[in-house]
Amino acid sequence: MARPGQGNQRVDGRRADELRPMKIIRRYTCFAPGSVLIEMGLTRVLCTASFEPAVPPWLKGSGKGWLTAEYGMLPSCTPDRKKRSEGKTDGRAQEIQRLIGRSLRAIVNLEMMGENTIWIDCDVLQADGGTRTASINGAYVALVDAVRHGLAKGILKANPLTGSVGAVSAGLVGGKVLLDLNYIEDSGAEVDFNVVMTGDGKLIEVQGTAEHGTFSRKQMQDIITLTEQGIHRIFKLQNQVLKKR
Repeated sequence: MARPGQGNQRVDGRRADELRPMKIIRRYTCFAPGSVLIEMGLTRVLCTASFEPAVPPWLKGSGKGWLTAEYGMLPSCTPDRKKRSEGKTDGRAQEIQRLIGRSLRAIVNLEMMGENTIWIDCDVLQADGGTRTASINGAYVALVDAVRHGLAKGILKANPLTGSVGAVSAGLVGGKVLLDLNYIEDSGAEVDFNVVMTGDGKLIEVQGTAEHGTFSRKQMQDIITLTEQGIHRIFKLQNQVLKKR
């Protein structure tokens, strides 16, 4: 019996269980200690990680650090120009940046950071579905580079990272379970999931919504199984990239 997502050619020629072509370019800009351009298919996101020698008011005097994220889409990232936010963050962007922050804090020991904040900035240069999952995957690599920089410069006294993190989307399209949806698939999906996991297989977040109709527990399990397989492939690429100096 085929595993969930095997077979079934898609609009871009992929198998149902196949990730889009993925590329991670480190040190993409020169000022942020962590800077990554990540490509997942036609989706491209610039992810940076920077230090601030301060923490939010509720953490002052605690000795603990903080990690937070901001997310935005550039005007030309979609076929129809997207208006600039003009200083306001819309509801979708707020949801996504909170997801990115939660996902990365899950693998950071804040008590080992001192009273420093790591800012994660994810700017979508080109959007073709899966921008939040691409942001998490790129932001993790940027975070690792920023931590290495912080240790080398004495900003950090010890490595606060406790693991790795990866994310991918999946869904039901035409009744079939598909991995890593592009925009065409995502916009027509009956069910849309985003799954975030740690390197040791623990779930950080499972976002699942039935856009049209409903889904069964069996279908949900098939989707989670498929995303787990995909995220393990993402971990492999992240690790390969991070081994290079």
